[in-house]
Amino acid sequence: MTITWQPESAHARTRLETDAAALGLRRVEIPTTIGTVVARVGVAASPVATVLLHGAAGSWTSWTPLLRAAARCDDPVRNVVALDLPGWGESPFPSDGIDIGRFSEAIREVVMALGYERWDVVGHSLGGALALDLAARFPERTDSVFLVSPSGPAVFDAVRRPLRGGLGLPALAGMLLAMRILRGLGDASAPLLRTLERGGLLRPLSAPLFALSRRIDPSVVHALADEIRPRAFVAASRAAAAYDESSWRGIRCSVRSVRGARDVFVGTDDGAGLAALIEDFDEVVLPDAGHFAAVEHPAEVLRLMRRATN
Repeated sequence: MTITWQPESAHARTRLETDAAALGLRRVEIPTTIGTVVARVGVAASPVATVLLHGAAGSWTSWTPLLRAAARCDDPVRNVVALDLPGWGESPFPSDGIDIGRFSEAIREVVMALGYERWDVVGHSLGGALALDLAARFPERTDSVFLVSPSGPAVFDAVRRPLRGGLGLPALAGMLLAMRILRGLGDASAPLLRTLERGGLLRPLSAPLFALSRRIDPSVVHALADEIRPRAFVAASRAAAAYDESSWRGIRCSVRSVRGARDVFVGTDDGAGLAALIEDFDEVVLPDAGHFAAVEHPAEVLRLMRRATN
């Protein structure tokens, strides 16, 4: 399929795309041991998949600014497997709850079912922690890891020790409290979020996620209203609290990471903490980015990702 790209403003570069076909992808449903996982996938042109794992406040669409930036350069990302993690997007919440190890096994099942033998794995936020677990659990199948603002030592400390850790990451502590309140509202949480969006309140409430929220396309704020899953978010925080990240010492491939200098969900010492666990680790800090660097600066993150996976 030939796609003709029109000129795009700096503002429009942050736009999230919901039409998989517009990016040359198709929607698939893959059965796994923890339930059906929905993904958007490209043509399998090699044995190595590019697995994209979103964060706890997103879905596969979080990667669409980066995928569009690659396509506009006539060098699209190949062998894409962009998942909706179980409990987010169109993938149902797993009946046995959220567990990082079971998630990694389900990701492996999805990739293998699509005919791939190995993977380069790219993860944002929670997806970054999953990417590291996947690499540690299946080192023989993981060629490289690329992280965007991964959930690291500061996040784990905050969910395990809310008082001390919350002082280090107050924005995370505040978001976790908000998610617990929304979870308590049950089915009423989704209409409330949409009402906040329509009233123009969700943009200022979400401003800490970005370096300059005024640069962000309205589709990003709409996605936050539509894709936030309070139940999954709270369950993921509990799974993180119970997780043993020392397993990352078993990673054998290179791990490259990028974060925004204005990221309120990453600790300033996270890079050093990850380097102490992972033999081949390096981090780049983007000065004009927040927690969603792949949305705010898709071309720059793409360049770093290409370097990491090549």
